[in-house]
Amino acid sequence: MKRLLRTLILRFVRLYGLPGARRATRRIGPNLNRTPRILIIRPDHLGDMILVTPVLAALKERLPEAEITMMVGPWSHEIVARHPAIAACITCPFPGFQRAAQKPLEPYQVLFKTAQQLRAGNYDIAINLRPDFWWGAALIYLARIPRRIGYAVAPNQQFLTEALPFPAAEHATVSNLRLAAAALQALGQPALPEPYEPVQYPLVFTPREDECAQITQRLSAAGIPSTTPLVVIHAGTGGAVKLWRNAGWAMLANQLQTGELLVPAPQIILTGSPAERPLLEEIAAQMQVPPLLITDATVGELAALLKRAQLVLGVDNGPLHIATAQDTPTLRIFGPTDEHIFGPWGRAERHHVLRSTQPCPGCPAIPCGRLDFSAEELDAHPCVKRITEQQVEQALRTLIKATLSSQIPQIP
Repeated sequence: MKRLLRTLILRFVRLYGLPGARRATRRIGPNLNRTPRILIIRPDHLGDMILVTPVLAALKERLPEAEITMMVGPWSHEIVARHPAIAACITCPFPGFQRAAQKPLEPYQVLFKTAQQLRAGNYDIAINLRPDFWWGAALIYLARIPRRIGYAVAPNQQFLTEALPFPAAEHATVSNLRLAAAALQALGQPALPEPYEPVQYPLVFTPREDECAQITQRLSAAGIPSTTPLVVIHAGTGGAVKLWRNAGWAMLANQLQTGELLVPAPQIILTGSPAERPLLEEIAAQMQVPPLLITDATVGELAALLKRAQLVLGVDNGPLHIATAQDTPTLRIFGPTDEHIFGPWGRAERHHVLRSTQPCPGCPAIPCGRLDFSAEELDAHPCVKRITEQQVEQALRTLIKATLSSQIPQIP
């Protein structure tokens, strides 16, 4: 019933908006005689938003006079609001990306209301960055934005003026950059030079000086000297099926604190959200030396801490992408998600991904790509938890030798 309702309403959206969309498309040619106004839409959360930042820098570099507006959810506003390429950042409570229940017609009510607001922006081109985000494609269509770029994923393409074929599995940042290249060509500009690699198109999220000072003060107050190496473990994540074992994190932390893996022995810091505090306390309770727990840092303060760290360990989550943006070495544990799409976008030698190779019962393959398991289903989907402590320890040794070889002892 829900799918039928969506089909009927989108058919109405298409017919209702067609005259305005046609008039808008005729307004713009391949070249503009004024400052181009670009709207970029991405509804996702922290990690996906960090992977968008190369697009912002690339567009601004090639169109320095452009006014770039980013529309994001309030949950990820801070990631892009400070980006130097952004002229404005507006928030939208995107339907389907909030945990609160919604009424059946609410997504469409928000759609028409938001489209009406966007018309005042007089945008020349819009990029719907998320490939499967039909709501975003319909939004820029109803907003009468002349050029509308996105991927040809049903039912998106009916609302786009340039619909790119969705590629086979490739890194999300590469997919983002392909859309940016198409937008530049639609504006009569040369496409982005390839290959799309982290060196040419790095992640950008820079902590402010006050955020760095706040972290320095916090470490000092905890009795941690500025010369002490730090290892941050961010064990939490948005999807419970991606979690590893708390006992495993504690074992690795104990090995690090004894100086077995890293010399001098580092201070372990466990980071997470306030809701993840119990998870961190469970890990800390199994550690021989008490760690520092930080669950109230802002995103900028977290970035400052990750920049200060020598290593960051965790699962597939947003803070690990923030660590990559600081060029801090990371070790990540993957299971249901594909590291070729969502893995580290940084110098390969500074990041190591350890992925599960055993599909869960009932899953045809790994990675399965599914994250929406209920609490009752989680025990039947242990792909991440099947990764052993010995595997993670060996991966950690490999990473340390590759990135911090001057600080490790001779291991027999």
